[in-house]
Parts: sequence; C-alpha cells; structure tokens
Amino acid sequence: MAEICCKVVGESETSVPCERSPQAARRRRKEIRRIKFIAGTAVPQPENDRKRQKLEVLPASSLRDCENAVENCAVEGVQHCLELENGESVTNENVKSIQSPVKATLNLSAPQATVSVDPECPRFGVTSVCGRRRDMEDAVAIHPSFFRRDSQIRTGLHFFGVYDGHGCSHVAMTCKERLHKLVKEELEIHKESPEWNEAMKRSFSRMDKEVLGGSDSVLSANCRCELQPPQCDTVGSTAVVAIVTPDKIIVANCGDSRAVLSRNGKAVPISSDHKPDRPDELLRIQTAGGRVIYWDGARVLGVLAMSRAIGDNYLKPFVISEPEVMVIDRTAEDECLILGSDGLWDVVTNDMACSITRRCLRVESESPRSDGRVAIPGEISDKACSEASILLTKLALARHSTDNVSVVVVDLRRET
Repeated sequence: MAEICCKVVGESETSVPCERSPQAARRRRKEIRRIKFIAGTAVPQPENDRKRQKLEVLPASSLRDCENAVENCAVEGVQHCLELENGESVTNENVKSIQSPVKATLNLSAPQATVSVDPECPRFGVTSVCGRRRDMEDAVAIHPSFFRRDSQIRTGLHFFGVYDGHGCSHVAMTCKERLHKLVKEELEIHKESPEWNEAMKRSFSRMDKEVLGGSDSVLSANCRCELQPPQCDTVGSTAVVAIVTPDKIIVANCGDSRAVLSRNGKAVPISSDHKPDRPDELLRIQTAGGRVIYWDGARVLGVLAMSRAIGDNYLKPFVISEPEVMVIDRTAEDECLILGSDGLWDVVTNDMACSITRRCLRVESESPRSDGRVAIPGEISDKACSEASILLTKLALARHSTDNVSVVVVDLRRET
C-alpha cells in the first residue's frame, strides 16, 4: 500500500514540505489521506477516517423465511451484569457492540408477535441469526396449540423446534414446514394415550423419507440446489423438538442441536448430542461398516460432524434419522426450557445459558409496572424470553461462534 506524495526522499535526506504555507500543507495532507492505492485501484476511505461496518439487508423473500427471528442489536430493560465462567462480565453496553464485526442477517419481529391467543400457552422468545456464516441454514418452528386431544378441551399441546441445516437450507426449511404436521398425524391415531417414543420416531422417519423423496416442494425459493436434480443427497439437517403439555415435556433430538431444562436453579440436559465419537454412536457406525475419521474433529467418513440427521442420503446407513426421545414430568420447580443449535452450545455451557435466562425472567418479573404495581410472575415474560434469547445469541457471537445461531426460550413457570 502506498500513498501519493509530492516527493520521494531517501533515509539520509531531509524531507522538504511540498507546500510553502502551513495551511496549504495541511490541506494537501488531508487530500493525500483520502485516497490510497491498493494493487493499483483507488479505494476511498469513509468520512472522518473511521471504518463503518456494512449492514447487509435481507431481500423480502429471505425476510419471510426468517419470520421467527428478532432483532439482535438492542436489549432494552436488562440493566444488570451477567457474571460469566471466567470472571468477565457482559452488560447491555458492551453487548451492543458485538454486532459490529459480524455479518448478521436479521429479520425483525416485535415481542408481541410471539404471543399466542391460547392463554395456556407458555410464553416464549425466539432469535435466529446468520452470524459469521455466509448463508443462513437454520430454521425455527413455533406452533402453539398445534394439537388438541379433544375440541372441548381448552388446553392444547405446544410445539417448539430448532433445525440446523448443512449443505443447504432446504431440508431444515422442509422440517420447519412439515415435521409438526407429521407429529400431529401420529398423535391423532392414539389421542387418549399416545406412545411418545414410537410416535416421534415414526414422525422423524416419515420426515426423512419425504426429504429423500426429492419432491420439488422440498426446494425453497433461495435454495442453492434449485439448479441441481431434485434429489440432493448431500443435504441434511439436525432436529431438536420439544412438545410441552400441561403435565409433561417431550423432547426428541436427532443431531447435535440441544435442549436444556432449568429446574430449581440447575441446568438439566434433556437431550444428548449425537457426535460421531460418542462411544455408542462410534460403535454403531463401525458395526454398520463405516468409519469415523478425525478431520477438524470427529466426522463420519471424514465428512459429517454429527452421527444422526434428517437427510444425508449419501452417508446412510451410518448417519440415521432415528431420534432419541425423552419424556419428563413437569414440576413446580421448572423455570425455563432452552432449545438451541450447535452455534450456541459450541461456545456457551448449559449452566451459563440457564443462568442468563433465569436472570432475565427474574428481572422482568420483579420490575415495577408503569402504574407502580409489581408485575405478576409470567405476565409479560414473553418480553423477558425474547431478551434472554437475544442475549444468548449475542454471547455466542461474542465468544466467536462461527455457525448460525438459533435459540428458543420457553417460560415454564406456573402463575400463582
């Protein structure tokens, strides 16, 4: 890089000003600094010699695809510090600066957009950002009261899902549009006493077959595979799904996305990541004739960094779509449920995520209302859940997560 100069002098020579008057010389130096030459091409500097970060704006079609995302550049109302594992702290002021080095493709959604008309639906917040990746391949599905055992029963079952695509976005987007419908169809067969383990496994199997069928509906408008044959064997997606009922939480996980429950001040993992080097998964892959090769981490055949996923036909039977299902009873000590893609969990621990979320819920519940009264716990916790999901996303980006980051926070506290 070289700057334009009036005269070139040697080390032993004394430089002579190009302009005689100080004012003219100062004006000349300003003009010189405005233009620099890089590989023969002039690049103008931004005004005031300060770099400005480029804000990438999504086209309208991409905004529709990310309808559940919320703004990740402002967290209003959380004025406290969060103490992290290594002693550092994150406040509102320094969290807001996290976006500057990150190309974050966002869709804005007001907190009230996540509120269901069903008064029994738990409050929740959603954040999904591209982060440092070139493309957004995550998808989030929220379906309050997606199924009711009886039309006379007011309370329904609530569906929350996070899908982390790889290779392209169309498998994750198909799961977003279809998986809850397949689960509903399976539940309709056994309304009275559903066998959750079998129902979820059948739903995931049907979803996998639909994806591998290669119908044109699988390809989304922004899919990079649209010019390829409909059957794209090298694309897949993880899936972590939670169904919240009045008395139970059912979690089905396939891949390395994760669900964590905060109960009585402690983080309780209710899913287990399907990594190729997990002892039981490694044995299953080797028994099927496959290999786990360590190439920038453990990978199936040196390619995929997870041992279970929907899609990925070229890696079957080593990569399977069968989920692990966990059914747990809800208790009065349950505080919140967090679903996230590995972009969050690669850099944020379970305990830290639950601690941050609990703090957000507690501050919102204890904050005074405009009329001077104290808010009822859970009354406006959708705002607190949104702030918690935003803050978790910002923390992941601050800790240099290189993946898409998607977070769903569900408030499980019962109103008293």
